Amino acid sequence: MQKTRVFYIFDKISNTFFGFLKSSWRIKSANLISIFFGYFVFTNLITNYLSKIDNKFLIVPLLILAFEIVVRIKPNSNSNIYFYWLMIDKIRIGGMYALILEAFKLGS
Repeated sequence: MQKTRVFYIFDKISNTFFGFLKSSWRIKSANLISIFFGYFVFTNLITNYLSKIDNKFLIVPLLILAFEIVVRIKPNSNSNIYFYWLMIDKIRIGGMYALILEAFKLGS
Protein backbone atom coordinates (compact mmCIF):
# COMPACT_ATOMS: atom_id res chain seq x y z
CA MET A 1 0.00 0.00 0.00
CA GLN A 2 1.26 3.48 -0.80
CA LYS A 3 2.02 5.94 1.99
CA THR A 4 -0.85 8.35 1.37
CA ARG A 5 -2.74 10.53 3.80
CA VAL A 6 -5.56 8.01 3.95
CA PHE A 7 -3.03 5.27 4.79
CA TYR A 8 -1.70 7.34 7.68
CA ILE A 9 -5.25 8.00 8.94
CA PHE A 10 -6.11 4.29 8.85
CA ASP A 11 -2.78 3.44 10.45
CA LYS A 12 -3.44 5.91 13.26
CA ILE A 13 -6.97 4.53 13.81
CA SER A 14 -5.75 0.92 13.84
CA ASN A 15 -2.98 1.80 16.31
CA THR A 16 -5.51 3.54 18.52
CA PHE A 17 -7.97 0.66 18.66
CA PHE A 18 -5.74 -2.37 18.08
CA GLY A 19 -2.33 -1.13 19.19
CA PHE A 20 -2.31 -3.45 22.17
CA LEU A 21 -2.17 -6.43 19.80
CA LYS A 22 1.20 -5.30 18.46
CA SER A 23 2.86 -5.10 21.88
CA SER A 24 4.93 -7.88 23.42
CA TRP A 25 3.65 -10.39 25.94
CA ARG A 26 5.69 -8.66 28.66
CA ILE A 27 3.85 -5.39 28.20
CA LYS A 28 0.45 -7.07 27.90
CA SER A 29 0.92 -9.10 31.07
CA ALA A 30 2.34 -6.14 33.00
CA ASN A 31 -0.66 -4.02 31.98
CA LEU A 32 -3.13 -6.69 33.03
CA ILE A 33 -1.39 -7.31 36.36
CA SER A 34 -1.27 -3.56 37.03
CA ILE A 35 -4.99 -3.16 36.40
CA PHE A 36 -5.84 -6.08 38.69
CA PHE A 37 -3.42 -4.82 41.35
CA GLY A 38 -4.98 -1.34 41.25
CA TYR A 39 -8.45 -2.79 41.53
CA PHE A 40 -7.44 -5.03 44.45
CA VAL A 41 -5.62 -2.30 46.38
CA PHE A 42 -8.27 0.37 45.98
CA THR A 43 -11.16 -2.01 46.69
CA ASN A 44 -9.52 -2.95 49.98
CA LEU A 45 -8.67 0.68 50.69
CA ILE A 46 -12.21 1.86 50.07
CA THR A 47 -14.05 -0.91 51.92
CA ASN A 48 -11.73 -1.39 54.88
CA TYR A 49 -10.16 1.97 55.62
CA LEU A 50 -12.90 4.36 54.61
CA SER A 51 -15.28 2.70 57.06
CA LYS A 52 -12.85 3.49 59.91
CA ILE A 53 -12.11 7.11 58.96
CA ASP A 54 -14.38 9.85 60.32
CA ASN A 55 -14.07 12.29 57.41
CA LYS A 56 -15.05 10.11 54.45
CA PHE A 57 -15.95 13.02 52.20
CA LEU A 58 -12.35 14.22 52.16
CA ILE A 59 -10.65 10.95 51.16
CA VAL A 60 -12.43 10.30 47.85
CA PRO A 61 -11.68 13.77 46.38
CA LEU A 62 -8.06 13.33 47.44
CA LEU A 63 -7.95 10.00 45.61
CA ILE A 64 -9.40 11.61 42.50
CA LEU A 65 -6.88 14.45 42.79
CA ALA A 66 -4.03 11.92 43.01
CA PHE A 67 -5.43 10.14 39.94
CA GLU A 68 -5.49 13.41 38.01
CA ILE A 69 -1.91 14.23 39.01
CA VAL A 70 -0.81 10.89 37.55
CA VAL A 71 -2.53 11.77 34.30
CA ARG A 72 -1.00 15.25 34.12
CA ILE A 73 2.63 14.18 34.64
CA LYS A 74 2.78 11.92 31.57
CA PRO A 75 6.36 11.73 30.24
CA ASN A 76 7.34 11.41 26.58
CA SER A 77 7.18 7.93 25.08
CA ASN A 78 10.94 8.09 24.46
CA SER A 79 11.65 8.61 28.16
CA ASN A 80 13.26 5.95 30.35
CA ILE A 81 10.46 6.12 32.90
CA TYR A 82 7.60 5.84 30.39
CA PHE A 83 7.10 2.10 31.03
CA TYR A 84 6.87 2.69 34.78
CA TRP A 85 4.45 5.55 34.25
CA LEU A 86 2.30 3.21 32.15
CA MET A 87 2.18 0.74 35.05
CA ILE A 88 1.18 3.51 37.48
CA ASP A 89 -1.45 4.67 35.00
CA LYS A 90 -2.90 1.16 34.74
CA ILE A 91 -3.00 0.97 38.55
CA ARG A 92 -4.90 4.27 38.42
CA ILE A 93 -7.38 2.80 35.93
CA GLY A 94 -7.98 -0.24 38.16
CA GLY A 95 -8.39 2.04 41.17
CA MET A 96 -10.87 4.27 39.37
CA TYR A 97 -12.84 1.20 38.33
CA ALA A 98 -12.94 0.04 41.95
CA LEU A 99 -14.06 3.49 43.10
CA ILE A 100 -16.88 3.65 40.55
CA LEU A 101 -17.97 0.08 41.27
CA GLU A 102 -18.09 0.84 44.98
CA ALA A 103 -20.22 3.91 44.31
CA PHE A 104 -22.68 1.82 42.29
CA LYS A 105 -22.83 -0.76 45.09
CA LEU A 106 -23.60 1.96 47.62
CA GLY A 107 -26.23 3.52 45.36
CA SER A 108 -28.20 0.33 44.83
